[in-house]
Amino acid sequence: MKDIVEIRWHGRGGQGAKTASLLLADAAFNTGKFVQGFPEYGPERMGAPITAYNRISSERSSVHSNIYYPDYVVVVDETLLSAVDVTAGLKAEGAIVINSAKTPAELRPLLRGYAGKVCTIDAGKISQETLGKNFPNTPMLAAIVKVSGVVAVEEFIKDMDASFHHKFATKPQVIGGNMEALKRSMEEVTVG
Repeated sequence: MKDIVEIRWHGRGGQGAKTASLLLADAAFNTGKFVQGFPEYGPERMGAPITAYNRISSERSSVHSNIYYPDYVVVVDETLLSAVDVTAGLKAEGAIVINSAKTPAELRPLLRGYAGKVCTIDAGKISQETLGKNFPNTPMLAAIVKVSGVVAVEEFIKDMDASFHHKFATKPQVIGGNMEALKRSMEEVTVG
């Protein structure tokens, strides 16, 4: 299939990787793309490693499997670098986006020889400063949109604003922080 982008998310239960993958699917769908967004669970408990996936294309996809050769990988929890082979199948022309205060050069030795782009974003710091809590999924979502270009930034911001207004209708005080987290993440993601 032509013009298809596949993204694999690695996180731990409760960190919002599944939610972020579904939000990305919604945003891409709203731009007219065909999308898939789905999780894969192991032992369903808080803190256990989970994987989620996005398949985004300009044409309908008849493939409905996990993603084994992703264009992009998002790592929501840096501790997974030593616990899971996050770069398995990752295309060299793609990129990995890692939630870390470290630089891409500092993390590269942990990536089992992956030679493609390594990007970092301190999602914990951004979410603490904008939301008052460690919710890394919102900054990671913005970082992968910026790195992959799978959705135009302007369309993404507009879509997320509408989504947050709907999702947080009873808690409008959190909308501004979430929007700030998105915008800061797009500015602060480091490509190495």
